[in-house]
Amino acid sequence: MAKFPTKRLRRLRYNATLREMLAEVRLCKDELIAPLFVREGTAITKEIPSMPDQFQYSVDTAIETVARWADKGLRAVLLFGIPDQKDPQGSKAWDEKAGVQRLCREIKKRFEEIVVITDVCLCEYTDHGHCGPVVSSPKGKAEVDNDAALELLAKVAISHAKSGADIVAPSAMMDGQVAAIRQALDDKELKTTAIMSYAVKFASSLYGPFRDAAESNMQFGDRKSYQMDYRSPSQACPEAAADLEEGADIFMVKPALPYLDIISKIRQKFDAPLAAYNISGEYSMIKAAANAGWIDEKTTVLEVTSAIKRSGADLIITYFAEQLADWL
Repeated sequence: MAKFPTKRLRRLRYNATLREMLAEVRLCKDELIAPLFVREGTAITKEIPSMPDQFQYSVDTAIETVARWADKGLRAVLLFGIPDQKDPQGSKAWDEKAGVQRLCREIKKRFEEIVVITDVCLCEYTDHGHCGPVVSSPKGKAEVDNDAALELLAKVAISHAKSGADIVAPSAMMDGQVAAIRQALDDKELKTTAIMSYAVKFASSLYGPFRDAAESNMQFGDRKSYQMDYRSPSQACPEAAADLEEGADIFMVKPALPYLDIISKIRQKFDAPLAAYNISGEYSMIKAAANAGWIDEKTTVLEVTSAIKRSGADLIITYFAEQLADWL
C-alpha cells in the first residue's frame, strides 16, 4: 500500500474546516443518556456537594428538568431513587408510590418520545447499603444473599416496567440477575420492556460521589465480592457473554475512562448495543480541575466523551449530558 505523504496530512490539518469534515469520531445528542436522582417530597432541588451542578430532585422538579433536557434534544434519562425510609430488604424499591415509579408515569404521560431507563438495584433502598439482602455466612461473616436478591430485583423491574419504564437496568451484579428479570417480565406480559445490563461493572474507587448522590454508602464491608476486580480484565468478556445469553438487549461497561481498553475489546467481540457509564468520580474530577482553572471544561469533556465513543460505545451515560447538548 502506498504511503500517504506526511506533508499532505499536514496541509489538511492546517485547514480548520477540512479538519472538521474529516473527523472520524462525532458525538451526537441521540447517543447521550442523562442520569437523574429522584427523592421523595415536593419542591426539592438539592445540590450534591461532591458533584457540582448535579442535584437530587423531587418528582415535580424532576419533571421540569426532563422538560428542559427534552427541549435541548436529549432523548433518554436514567432514573435513580432515594427513598424516605430504608430497611434490610430495600422494600421501597418496588413500591408503586415511590419516586421512580411516579416519575416514570409522569414522564411517559408528558414526554412520550423520552426513553425512560430505570436503575434496578437495592443499594439505595437498604439500610446497610448493599445491593441485596444480607445474611450471615456459615463462618459468621455478613454477606449478600445472591439468590434472595434475584427475587427482589425481579420485583423492582416489574414495578418499573408497569410504571412505564422502556428499559430496566440491573446494576446489582448478582449472578443470574438478567435471566431472573427477563423471565419475570415475560411472565407478566411485559415482553417489550428491554434490559440494559451493567454486565461489566468493576469495583471502582471512583463511585464515591455517586454514593453521596444516591445516599447509598455501605454501613460495613465493600462490594468487591460481587463487582469485578480491575486487575482481572479477562473476566469482562465472559460476564458480557453471560448477560447477553440471559436476555440482555443492551450491555454496559462501568466505569468508562479507566476501562477504554475493555470497551474496545468487548466492541470487537460482541455485535450488540454497548453503553459506557462516564461515572461520578470521572465527572467530579473534571469539575474540580476546571473550577480550579487547571483545565478547560468544555474541551476536556468533548475530548473525554469522544474517547469513550472512539473506544466503541454506542451510548454514553454521562452527567455532562445537558452541557454536551448545549455544545454539540
